[in-house]
Amino acid sequence: MGAGSAGESFLQLIDRAGEVGVGVLIALENLFPPIPSEVVLPFAGFRAERGDLNLVLAWVAATAGALVGALILYALGAWVGSQRLHELAGKRWFVVLSQSDYERGERFFERHGGKIVLFGRCVPLVRSVVSVPAGVARMSLPRFCLYTAAGSAVWNALFIGAGYQLGQNYERVERWVAPFGYAVLAALLVWVVWLTWRKLRRLRASRAAG
Repeated sequence: MGAGSAGESFLQLIDRAGEVGVGVLIALENLFPPIPSEVVLPFAGFRAERGDLNLVLAWVAATAGALVGALILYALGAWVGSQRLHELAGKRWFVVLSQSDYERGERFFERHGGKIVLFGRCVPLVRSVVSVPAGVARMSLPRFCLYTAAGSAVWNALFIGAGYQLGQNYERVERWVAPFGYAVLAALLVWVVWLTWRKLRRLRASRAAG
């Protein structure tokens, strides 16, 4: 999650394109999570504190960019569709999910999809992919946009505000957030491994019974 040379190139885009650059980077961050919003947003706040950016416009651009990126992933999920994923989960070689797992997840998303999208926008890594299941479930588009914009607005305000307050020490924000991001990544990996192990165990039991 460090900025690195690629991160420095991203920040140069903000220096060249201003608030529009902030929006473009946050839109891309939804599609390419290695682009670190934890660096981009505080840097925008830092530039606003120095008078190089308008604080409110940077926040609006970041929120609009987040919505654009999320809509692209929503469209991808809608294109894949529930039926295709359900059929895929039934394939023996697809070891991550079983059809029963998928059906439980689908029912859970139907009941709590709004909260998942809203709060997912404030969780590293999750915020970049939560739009896909919303598209698969064909969540109402106005509802999806409302929850996405609200969650993104909060996330963006917190990080831009932190960069504004910290000034040239804006990179400290990433150091504070990075451990949480790594914890989320580890939890997701453990969850995927557990689902894979469980499906493989069921397949072995089915073969033995057969």
